[in-house]
Amino acid sequence: MFRILAINPGSTSTKIAVYDDDKEIFIKTLRHSSEEISKYERVTDQFNFRKKLIVSEIEKAGIPVDSLNMIVGRGGLIKPIPSGVYEVSDDLKDDLLTCRQGEHASNLGGLIADEIADDINIKHGNEDVKAVIVDPVVVDELQDVARISGHPLFERKSIFHALNQKAIGRQHAKKLGKKYEDLNLIIAHMGGGISIGAHCKGKVIDVNNALDGEGPFSPERSGTLPVGQLVKLCFSGEYTQKEIQTFIKGKGGLVGHIGTNSALELDERADKGDEKCKLIRDAMAYQVGKTIGEMATVLKGDVDGILITGGIAYSKYIVNYIADMVKFIAPVTAYPGEDEMGALASNALMVHYGELKLQTY
Repeated sequence: MFRILAINPGSTSTKIAVYDDDKEIFIKTLRHSSEEISKYERVTDQFNFRKKLIVSEIEKAGIPVDSLNMIVGRGGLIKPIPSGVYEVSDDLKDDLLTCRQGEHASNLGGLIADEIADDINIKHGNEDVKAVIVDPVVVDELQDVARISGHPLFERKSIFHALNQKAIGRQHAKKLGKKYEDLNLIIAHMGGGISIGAHCKGKVIDVNNALDGEGPFSPERSGTLPVGQLVKLCFSGEYTQKEIQTFIKGKGGLVGHIGTNSALELDERADKGDEKCKLIRDAMAYQVGKTIGEMATVLKGDVDGILITGGIAYSKYIVNYIADMVKFIAPVTAYPGEDEMGALASNALMVHYGELKLQTY
């Protein structure tokens, strides 16, 4: 039996789960109030606060911390890296701690995993328990031609839902009795942000930047905006830089159009006859379908399947709208929701059994 602790820190919560091999034996979401979080100036200042809560909850569940064999944390904003499982090294810790590539709660995943592993190893006088991260949002497998934008001062960047997209790709391949590395897939993750990747034989060779203004709009993000209008807005004097940034991430998408980030509420209002919600729902699905079409050209039409995942994939209307647009390209399969905890644990388990190689940052 190989016991794994998975840690997934979010802005106001920390999800934790314990697995014996591939069997989930404990899972919990620890909620953090705004009062608790506001005490800390920077995200990384929350390190000890969150670590103590995690250890306490595991012990309360009757799981001895020293029974853990591997600790896997959600990867944070670090330098671009290929997909894989990475051991938490000094260089990785330094980038997570200093937030050199950006500040996000997920930076805490690797840091907390490393500290818990160190505590266990020191207690037992060995280094058997490893701390790792898996497929952070900065996974970068873009082909060179996909990096070029329309101006030399700007480069397209790979920021997407790598963890869930890769996990769904492997799940679908297993369902077909094939290997993920043998398939060409287009995977659309639809959550708070929307990312659509062209998976070519195990590598995401093109994908929209789901964080910073590219691709379809989503519950909280604007996606691609008309550049000329955006420039005029920036210099209009009516908005601060911070306000405009929130239009792109936080107050864009559904929040901007209809005042909510809930796709479920969008569905309910549209189904009750709200004409604006109907139009916005169609527009979001339309943009997803259009981007899937773009990714089909990246794969030169050689597409084994189109997979739709994330929380919005629970909407049958949206999935059917997209499928109607793109089913001529390849079979469409929906995998509603996401299992980030299971994906973290399964990747760690594959390293343990030698199915994946442990990478160095």
